[in-house]
Amino acid sequence: MSDYQQQLLDRLHNRTAKVGVIGMGYVGLPLAVEFARAGYHVIGLDVLPEKVAQLNAGESYIPDVPTETLAPLVQSGHLRATTTYDDLVDMDAISICVPTPLRKTKDPDMSYVVAAADEVAKVCHPGLLVVLESTTYPGTTDEVILPRLLGNGNHLTVGEDLFVAFSPERVDPGNPVYGVRNTPKVVGGVTPACVEAVTALYEPAVDRVVPVSSTAAAEMVKLLENTFRAVNIGLVNEMALMCSRLGVDVWEVIAAASSKPFGFMPFYPGPGLGGHCIPIDPLYLSWKLRELNYTARFIELASEINTSMPYHVIHLVSEGLNEDCKSVKGARIGVLGMAYKRDIDDVRESPALDIYELLETKGAHVSYNDPYVASVRLSGERVAESVELSAEWLAAQDCVVIVTDHRAYDYDFILEHAPLVIDTRNATNGHQGRARVVKL
Repeated sequence: MSDYQQQLLDRLHNRTAKVGVIGMGYVGLPLAVEFARAGYHVIGLDVLPEKVAQLNAGESYIPDVPTETLAPLVQSGHLRATTTYDDLVDMDAISICVPTPLRKTKDPDMSYVVAAADEVAKVCHPGLLVVLESTTYPGTTDEVILPRLLGNGNHLTVGEDLFVAFSPERVDPGNPVYGVRNTPKVVGGVTPACVEAVTALYEPAVDRVVPVSSTAAAEMVKLLENTFRAVNIGLVNEMALMCSRLGVDVWEVIAAASSKPFGFMPFYPGPGLGGHCIPIDPLYLSWKLRELNYTARFIELASEINTSMPYHVIHLVSEGLNEDCKSVKGARIGVLGMAYKRDIDDVRESPALDIYELLETKGAHVSYNDPYVASVRLSGERVAESVELSAEWLAAQDCVVIVTDHRAYDYDFILEHAPLVIDTRNATNGHQGRARVVKL
């Protein structure tokens, strides 16, 4: 064991280590908080000055991180935020938690990861541990991160005086049960010494660390997890389309199938996939395999089905209005929920955005309500604002589409005042009112 590795392990074990977290979003901020709660001194870096100012005031903008949890950590000096990479110059460990979106061509946009790695290379020093948490394709850590850290005239040797690892984020926004602390943390290092270092980093902050043999294996773990979900959601979405053709209630079918105590796991259809992970992550793998002349057929098919669901919702709206001798063009249509999942304010990749704009394209007068999303940015730099969910607004709509099944909604109230409800989440199950309900 090198002297630098021993010194790093000592600082991690006695909690005197300084830890930097790049990206103070849904992944980075909860991680920074758990590191600080474990006793590390943490600096969170973000490019947005308003976020940094809010954090340094002890105020949280992430629902999963209550202000009452954040504020004491800021006040004690265990957590502060910055916009300057120079503040990371004396860190013992740096975790990169930046976005990895897809381009319109469905190729990975690695610009945020590359930019962060280039900045970290400037503050690289002997004894530093660098961990990538951003979801990406297998090979990124070794092929993109490592060369940048070693190619800046640092004269470092990985596994001896520089330690590099990958640990996939497993954040589920709005999950009341599982957070950073009690979700097992998968880690993979470039060398065995890197695995030992990254394990020591996370052990005080999470209940269980799960080491794997390589960074590529760790990167693949995340993609398998989300591909599993994307493919099964694609399957059940297609089941919903088939049940619609057959005149069968897909929700009844799923409920009955769920009674089987083995060999079945329920997934549920919906208006489309949202969030950063499920609709995007499997396509990293699909893209990587195309480079190797291999077609990821399950992934491509599931993506095709899932991305078609907003169009199916538009079809249901059209059919529902047709029953009332109305057309989509000129109709007043209210959308309930713009967030991609219930009880959060995250609209990334939300199918509600597609549904809203598709309805507009067909000539509908569209408005929306979401108790968590005050406004949304649409194409063409347009901004739509949430309206009050009142009896008058509901009654004035020709159709109301439930896209996000927030628990805050009073579905009896909605059914009592809306004339027609398109329910894409089975949210109205067990509720009653005068509305005619069309389910996905």
